[in-house]
Amino acid sequence: MQTLTKAGTVLRAFSAARPQWGVRALAAELCWPRATVQAYLSGLHDAGFVRRVSGGQYRLSWQLAEFGAQLSAALPWFGPARSALASLAAATQSLGFICVLEGSQVICINRALGDASADHRQVQTDVTLPANATAAGKVLYAFAPLPAPDFERFTASTITTPDEWAGELQKVRLDGSALAIEEWVAGHCAVSVPLWWEGEVVAAFGIQLPTARFLARERALLAKVQTAALEFGEPD
Repeated sequence: MQTLTKAGTVLRAFSAARPQWGVRALAAELCWPRATVQAYLSGLHDAGFVRRVSGGQYRLSWQLAEFGAQLSAALPWFGPARSALASLAAATQSLGFICVLEGSQVICINRALGDASADHRQVQTDVTLPANATAAGKVLYAFAPLPAPDFERFTASTITTPDEWAGELQKVRLDGSALAIEEWVAGHCAVSVPLWWEGEVVAAFGIQLPTARFLARERALLAKVQTAALEFGEPD
């Protein structure tokens, strides 16, 4: 089990910001011996999960994309949800997102950038999102039997106490939606609704916009997100 955990740690080190690693640099990043990192990279290469490139560097293998495609194909709601998100993001000129729970972690599995003029450097590209500071996290936790998440503070508006968190989840269950007003990223707000499928909440579906644009049409944006979700999901 420890071997699998360490292999996962190596794979998670690869990201859009850092798609390529050499043994020396990755060993320094993980604070592992170089021989250990070399052994794991070699094993992952032999298994087809990473590939060697020039200069003794490693990148993730396209085989992982195939696994991702197989996972997506096994989720009957994902294809329609992804299409609906792209249309919603374009119509609202927003950053659309679909998030799911992986254990207690909030994982973003799809994004759609509907504002061609947006500064892409300001778009959050994290795969794992903080539950306590995001609209998606609130939605997913509101409908799952999970203990309270870590209360890391990101902005002055971030929820950081169990009582406030419990009250927020109760509001989400009553309203059927969640807001995050500059709670994770200063200057940005988000709205999210649950995606129901076969009687269960399988994902959080929503959009993020700059604060001024969001607050100017908050109710209209919520209505658009709810309508888009109902087009392919099931009513709650």
